Amino acid sequence: MILHFNFEEIQAIKAGARSYLGHGEAPSTSSILAPSQSRAQVEALLPRLSGDLSFSTLHELRVVQGAIRTVVGSLRVHMESMVLSTHAADEDAVSAYFDFAHGLTVSNRIAELAAEMEAMIELVTGEAPSADAARTFRFPN
Repeated sequence: MILHFNFEEIQAIKAGARSYLGHGEAPSTSSILAPSQSRAQVEALLPRLSGDLSFSTLHELRVVQGAIRTVVGSLRVHMESMVLSTHAADEDAVSAYFDFAHGLTVSNRIAELAAEMEAMIELVTGEAPSADAARTFRFPN
């Protein structure tokens, strides 16, 4: 399965990932994973952000989904900080909004792709995807 990105989305996710990694852990409200696991996921994602992403298992997609959630949470915090410290129409606040919006869009597409993969596993196996099925059930590109 392939997740397509446009240029602005890749740039926003990269900026958010770099910011998150450069400024330590995101606030606990932006991630449901343990901070060290979130950090490792974002570190693993960053070098892959040069174009579309391909996933052969649901597990691979879920790892990237966790990283994107962390980045989007960090982008949200940055956007809110910029709006509150400057003005809603300030250039930096508007730029932060667009980075967040692009990240949120990617996060939504990943959730939709995960739902499709889960449905396909359930259709083929007759059961909801288990952790084992998420790791072993292969999707062609």
